[in-house]
Amino acid sequence: MRKLQVVLLPHLSVSQAYKLHPCWNMQGTRLPEYVKIVEVGPRDGLQNEKQIVPTSVKVDLINRLSETGLSVIEATSFVSPKWVPQMGDHTDVMRDIRRHPGVNYPVLTPNLKGFQSAIAVGAKEVAIFGAASESFSKKNINCTIEESLRRFDEVMKAAKVANIPVRAYVSCVLGCPYEGKIQPEAVAEVAKKMYSMGCYEISLGDTIGVGTPGGMQAMLEAVTREVPVSALAVHCHDTYGQALANILTALQMGVSVVDSSVAGLGGCPYAKGASGNVATEDVVYMLHGLGIRTGVDLAKLTSVGSFISAALGRRTSSKVAQAMSKL
Repeated sequence: MRKLQVVLLPHLSVSQAYKLHPCWNMQGTRLPEYVKIVEVGPRDGLQNEKQIVPTSVKVDLINRLSETGLSVIEATSFVSPKWVPQMGDHTDVMRDIRRHPGVNYPVLTPNLKGFQSAIAVGAKEVAIFGAASESFSKKNINCTIEESLRRFDEVMKAAKVANIPVRAYVSCVLGCPYEGKIQPEAVAEVAKKMYSMGCYEISLGDTIGVGTPGGMQAMLEAVTREVPVSALAVHCHDTYGQALANILTALQMGVSVVDSSVAGLGGCPYAKGASGNVATEDVVYMLHGLGIRTGVDLAKLTSVGSFISAALGRRTSSKVAQAMSKL
């Protein structure tokens, strides 16, 4: 029988540490010592806001996030304002933010035109957005999965020439609002193709937040047969309150990159009542409780969450921020 190693946190007893720090998964793989947080609040978090958020607020949000220790902050999306009016000020946002050393500011570029516009204003990394569901792909980006991959191939070729790294999103990996449950093999196939195209990292998104740890495990088992786990990230929405549990499952399976949104900003327009992205504050609190480094200052991050929540005129969706505000 394999021995379990317990890493003690300063304030915990041995029994508490066993409960809070599952250092090994079933395969004997340690939890990662460091997790990279990809902050998606300024893009994925704000893109579905009904009222246009002033450019100055977006810029201030990114600048404040840059002070928290985050190493990746997705800044905006170079899509047509006709489809996503909220991101119509992408050029101004990229021009006005203060870029901190050691912080990446990737942008979403769904096609070659968007890629060219992003590079023209200094983007150093881009992301493409696909789906594991044919129905969602057609509704969301108006093309089939295969057609989307052909579009992305143009971006990949241009990015290679410009020496620009490309990240890929795969949406609906655990469920689709039109097709229901998505088969893990379908996710694996799309992820494999995106990785083969040259995407350095594949973010697997539970877009409508219907997944559970069992589904996450089955999906990752299929995907990791095709793509190295070191090239994977998870992007969990918290519609059914399962996001942190799903993230922990992914960590136990070797994933060390997590997407999240400050104050839990965001949501999916295709899922009625969807509560949006998992809050970065909640993810960081959990990771720190597990003894996993993130480089993020939770107090500063919570302050940024308070800022953007006030700017939007609503309460933060972060449970950690809500609790800390009462202390």
